[in-house]
Amino acid sequence: MPMGGTGGELRFLDPAVIARIGSMELKARTVVEGFLAGLHRSPFKGFSVEFAEYRQYVPGDDLSTIDWKVYARSDRYYVKKFDEETNVECHVLLDVSGSMGYGSASVTKLAYGSFLAASLAYLMHRQRDAVGFMAFDDDIVTHLAASARPGHLRSVLLALDQVSLGRRSNVAKPLHQLADALTKRGIVVLLSDLLDEPDRIIQGLKHLRFRGADVVVFHLLDDDELSFPFERLTRFCDLETTDEVMAAPLEVRNHYLREIGSLVSRYKRELRLVGIDYQLVKTSKPLDFALMRYLSTRSRRH
Repeated sequence: MPMGGTGGELRFLDPAVIARIGSMELKARTVVEGFLAGLHRSPFKGFSVEFAEYRQYVPGDDLSTIDWKVYARSDRYYVKKFDEETNVECHVLLDVSGSMGYGSASVTKLAYGSFLAASLAYLMHRQRDAVGFMAFDDDIVTHLAASARPGHLRSVLLALDQVSLGRRSNVAKPLHQLADALTKRGIVVLLSDLLDEPDRIIQGLKHLRFRGADVVVFHLLDDDELSFPFERLTRFCDLETTDEVMAAPLEVRNHYLREIGSLVSRYKRELRLVGIDYQLVKTSKPLDFALMRYLSTRSRRH
């Protein structure tokens, strides 16, 4: 989904550029402000700065609440949100298991996921939403309950600055734990390579959906994991178990590509059947697409 921003704006959505910026707070601010600047110049005017305070008109709304200035700029009817409509409880879950340490270029899956988690938290805070954060491997290693209080965003961003690679994956565990703990409907965003038992992951995500949460899954994969570009005899190492195997890429490429393609197709098919927003994200790509998907999901709540 192209944004139509300038080259300079898109440059500051490039994960390789973001990696060279200082703190996670500065990274998040740079990404979100660049993203919003691009939206101002894009055809997606419905998601411009007004998205924080307005929603699209629906039949039955009081016509007196339509903002005609917004209509003049966007050619769409928007009404001012009431306070109770503007606040959403959002939870960002980041996989920090060993497999997230892979990166064929300058940015690993964990780094990309951290940048995206920070940017989403910053954007949520800007929306006046309550933000929660959880980092996990085979257990929950960091958990900050959702809050909109002053200073909470900084706590989330500091936690993201301190994330490190963990152990084996158990993606389903935090999903079930969060689902059991939810006290109000909100949005749950999962950032993971989903390299774990798909049956258990899908059941965990369905549990969240059953509890009334809107769920967005960003399936983070490195370009190499999708294209398998290796040519020569290669030693492959499991980053979670440290097991190693020598393989001739030409002999295993077709089988590998079928398996990864089948996995992606399964997640896409089964999650969308139950109303979960699944998005495959290559870690070489700018961060704007993922932010747009989050805003799209959020807007549907109203």
